[in-house]
Amino acid sequence: MNVGFVLALAFGIAVVAGLRTFTAPAVTAWAAHLHWLNLSSSHLAFMGSAWAVAIFSLGVAVESVGDQLPNTAARTAAPQLAGRIITGSLTGACLGIAGSAAAWLAVVMGAIGSLVGAFGGYSARAGLDYVQAQLRTGIKPLRG
Repeated sequence: MNVGFVLALAFGIAVVAGLRTFTAPAVTAWAAHLHWLNLSSSHLAFMGSAWAVAIFSLGVAVESVGDQLPNTAARTAAPQLAGRIITGSLTGACLGIAGSAAAWLAVVMGAIGSLVGAFGGYSARAGLDYVQAQLRTGIKPLRG
């Protein structure tokens, strides 16, 4: 497989990690468990275990409920952002190893992708909140 394509996939799955912390590792764990990703001879072989699938899938469920609570911190707060960077780097490394790319480069692409996802998702959400507030008050939003 083309190394550039593998790194693009690592970046893409990490963007998902930036949006939802546990979704990307859950998808990656399922892919490894179903043998869509070959991680068997690497240090990340644990991602294909039933335990990893169960833990990350449970994390998705808990995160989905937790995000609905009113006191949930912003995705760009330091602890949440660190978690997103860690899971983005982990999933990027998994894709890099499975695709025979340089693991360190896939980790870097994962970290960058998770930052893009976190801050891009935050900006998109803020923009949508602004438009909804403008529509609720009857004032049409400005077009730029």
